[in-house]
Amino acid sequence: MNDPRPNKCPMCEERFFPANSESLPFCSERCRQLDLGNWLGEKYSMPIEGQEEAEYTGAEEEDSLLEDE
Repeated sequence: MNDPRPNKCPMCEERFFPANSESLPFCSERCRQLDLGNWLGEKYSMPIEGQEEAEYTGAEEEDSLLEDE
């Protein structure tokens, strides 16, 4: 009645039973480490709708400092 269903690893897409993995939601420590490496290497990002990424020149900061004087 309470039949466990297999999960799908988000890295390798392998099916596994949660009871057999100590690295949930991943199937193995290897997949967990690969995902962490992707985060730390900035391979994942969140899109910002309606905004272009502006290049920072520091000019805006200098202008605001001059206005305060």
